[in-house]
Amino acid sequence: MAVNASRMDEEQSAVSKKETLSRLFKYLLAYRKEVVLVLLIMAGTIAVSMATPLLMEVAVNRYVAQKDMAGLARLGVLAVFLFLLFLAGTKARMSIMASVSNRVLVTIRQQLYEHIQTLSFHFFDSRPTGKILARVIGDVNSLKDVLSESVTQLIPDLATILCVAVIMVVKNYRLAMAALITVPLLALGMFVIETTAHRRWQIYRKKTSNLNAYVHEDLSGIRVIQSFGAEKETRKAFCQLADEHRKAFVDAVVVADGFGPVVEITWGLGGFLLYFIGIRIIGVGEIGIGTFMAFSTYIAMFWSPVRNLANFYNKLTTNISAAERIFDILDTQADIRDREGAGRLPALKGEVEFSHVSFAYSDEPDKLILKDVSFTAKPGETIALVGPTGAGKTTIVNLISRFYEAEEGKVLLDGMEVKEVALESLRSQLGIMTQDNFLFSGTIRENIRYGRLNATDEEVEEAAKAVHAHEFIVKLEKGYDTEISERGARLSIGQRQLLAFARTMIAKPGILILDEATSSIDTHTEILVQKGIEALLKGRTSFIIAHRLSTIRRADRIFVIDEGKILEEGNHESLMQLEGAYYQLYRSQFK
Repeated sequence: MAVNASRMDEEQSAVSKKETLSRLFKYLLAYRKEVVLVLLIMAGTIAVSMATPLLMEVAVNRYVAQKDMAGLARLGVLAVFLFLLFLAGTKARMSIMASVSNRVLVTIRQQLYEHIQTLSFHFFDSRPTGKILARVIGDVNSLKDVLSESVTQLIPDLATILCVAVIMVVKNYRLAMAALITVPLLALGMFVIETTAHRRWQIYRKKTSNLNAYVHEDLSGIRVIQSFGAEKETRKAFCQLADEHRKAFVDAVVVADGFGPVVEITWGLGGFLLYFIGIRIIGVGEIGIGTFMAFSTYIAMFWSPVRNLANFYNKLTTNISAAERIFDILDTQADIRDREGAGRLPALKGEVEFSHVSFAYSDEPDKLILKDVSFTAKPGETIALVGPTGAGKTTIVNLISRFYEAEEGKVLLDGMEVKEVALESLRSQLGIMTQDNFLFSGTIRENIRYGRLNATDEEVEEAAKAVHAHEFIVKLEKGYDTEISERGARLSIGQRQLLAFARTMIAKPGILILDEATSSIDTHTEILVQKGIEALLKGRTSFIIAHRLSTIRRADRIFVIDEGKILEEGNHESLMQLEGAYYQLYRSQFK
């Protein structure tokens, strides 16, 4: 199976930036009323800002020229009122859009999280958890400013530029042409910078993901690192990834920072041409001092939003790669999903049939893990799977749970093919316990109840007693309300295993799957748990994978698996009489 390690850059499908932006901004459609209100407020603030130079022109050409102080005072009061109105409108639109953008981020993050939960094991097996976290947290957070400023800055700045250009052309087209002649030069410079910067920001996002994945992996395995004294080696690897992350950021910023100088140069050149043509060629007398002052203000009003748009464009270039990574996950289809018209699985009787099943991972189709496997397990029967590591034992139970899907052959439960039933109705009737006895952060009671969320406190305690976990739980300071971490701090490996047993028992599954479930329990504890297992197995079809053969002697049938095939089948006594593969395995453990 191909795996993307923490130090490897992720592969990503190429998509157009236009498509990504269009898809991102569609999230704003759910808040049409708020966006329309913001646009109306912006229309008012833009009108006020457009009127300011005209007020200046009137003040100079009329009231100052005619020494009308009373008229100038009235105009000043009007200007102050408009300025306060402008400030109030600006604050209101920023507040509304901040709220909208945050709600959009919550929606995107929730969709991403819910979609990831539907993805198959292959998705999680092929990449570090840290790289998934980087997309759910870091990449989503990067979109906040883009969403907010797309309305509060992009639209008003574009409207301002358009309005200023129209007013300038109407008032004096020759001055307007002089002031705006450098715009094509600006457009060319921004295009070149954006094309280069986008590629570098994509690399930066990948390096961020690598660093995040390595830190998550490193902290998760801190006990192993400290046990083997590998701190120096891990620090060296971390420093290398951190340096790659820093270099990628610097490379991107060096190019992206070119937006500012390009705007400043074209702005300065446009201003120079305005004054040169206005003074030396046309003449101030022909234009009028008030008009010339108004034009000076308008050119600042034109280039200031252009600079803002350049900054926004820079930010967009920086963060669009985050949107691409988010949509890349959302577009990833689960390998295992409900088929159209899939029905619910009735209450299981427990018959399990494999009919000529072969399986290989999708990225290694020529390497068969299972080869033409066929068997039938009767309701209530206990089947034990034994054999060397990598023989295909876990693959068999994973196909029953439909964590993976066989390309050839059929897997049937009570005569219904697992591909034709809804996943929720299938897995809700299976009790699965693996050697990875993962516990969630929370109380012991909550961890046991996770097997059946509507279970009562009495049922929780009954399940714990059945697997002999109750004895050590009540000795804890807070008993069932004791808080534990995901690593099960303060609990031994055996105690964690017992809690996982209780969690499986409380689910009351129709079919039980135990994958090396007693591997971490000492011999004394195993004797106690064995009685609980017998109660759990009673009346249920069960599949038990165990390397410790003493745990499966009472199984109704034992399958010896090797190289993807069932080599031998029978109960303990009959297989020992064969003196074949099972006999050799058993003798090797007890000689």
